[in-house]
Amino acid sequence: MTAIQRLMVAGQLAPVSHYCHVTRAGNTIWVSGAIGVAADGTVPADVGKQAEIALASIDACLKAAGAGAEHVVKVNVYLTDVNDRAKINPARERYFGEHRPASTLVGVTALVLPEAKVEIEVTAVVP
Repeated sequence: MTAIQRLMVAGQLAPVSHYCHVTRAGNTIWVSGAIGVAADGTVPADVGKQAEIALASIDACLKAAGAGAEHVVKVNVYLTDVNDRAKINPARERYFGEHRPASTLVGVTALVLPEAKVEIEVTAVVP
């Protein structure tokens, strides 16, 4: 049986419910949804900046589990306004570079914080 690691990553927003930041089972890693909350607890009004912060959080979680952007196989993006897709794409392109994971975009009416406009979660596989 594969051991399951459940990791709480230092420096990340504390979970608002009963979950951990990242889970690893064998060579598969799941990162919980990340929103764009700055280190000082503020949420930038700009959705592109929120996406950058969320991806930095995801990166820290992936690294804690022994992975990086190049290992991401699936991204799920939740936007309160799907028309903001173009505003978050530059952050995605910078983060993933030449690596293009499968992706899903879902429009939602709200996220965990009222000022949050984007939430991103990923699945990664480490060979």
